[in-house]
Amino acid sequence: MAGRLNGKVALITGTGGGQGRAAALAFAREGARVVGCDLGAAGNVETVDLVTAAGGEMTGMAPVDLGDAGEAKRWIDDAATAYAGVDVLYNNASAARFGPIADIPLDDWHFTIRNELDLVFYATKYVWPHLVARNGGVIINTASIAGIVAAPTPMAPHAAAKGGVLSLTRQTAVEGAPFGIRAVSISPGPIETPGTAEQFAMPGVRDAIAAATLAGRVGQPEEVASLAVYLASEEAAFTTGANFVVDGGQTAI
Repeated sequence: MAGRLNGKVALITGTGGGQGRAAALAFAREGARVVGCDLGAAGNVETVDLVTAAGGEMTGMAPVDLGDAGEAKRWIDDAATAYAGVDVLYNNASAARFGPIADIPLDDWHFTIRNELDLVFYATKYVWPHLVARNGGVIINTASIAGIVAAPTPMAPHAAAKGGVLSLTRQTAVEGAPFGIRAVSISPGPIETPGTAEQFAMPGVRDAIAAATLAGRVGQPEEVASLAVYLASEEAAFTTGANFVVDGGQTAI
């Protein structure tokens, strides 16, 4: 039985672990030819090995700093050349710094905007001609519930960046429609990844987060990846400009 993404070339950022690794495995399992990238080479190699061992196809490039416009363009152009085109871009990679508005260093603000919003724009900009040449494609952006609702934890740069991702996604959908390009975003809530491991390990934090969700637990990367597979597939052909929340019901309370 053919996979839902059979033969599609899917570019996924941040494949060194967490949600990016889960996405690489899920997309490859559905027949996509995956091209991943990450700042960390070791984790990216491990993901390639896992995909290959599972019978999938993946090329990994690292280190790639997507916050550098030139590096983002090179990665995308190299992938498009190697695979004769691109069908899907999954903007998953991000990095943030947190702190109160009054005290957070300006460098932390700029770091977060660069690594959560700028890199999404760069990848979108440079994949654009390849999707147009393909007569369409899909751009999936990772936002966050922090871009939808405020949190008691000080995170202004993160909230602003992810709010920007949501707005950029809608605008991308509008500008992409004449070319057959769909754009959607996924807003995860508390997901267990290497990036959240330290926070979740703090005394009482995991239980408090779980209590704040209707599901009564934190989420797993595979639960985000499965939605991304659907959104990248032809089954979602009528879906664009929308945001999908994966938070165990946290924003419903």
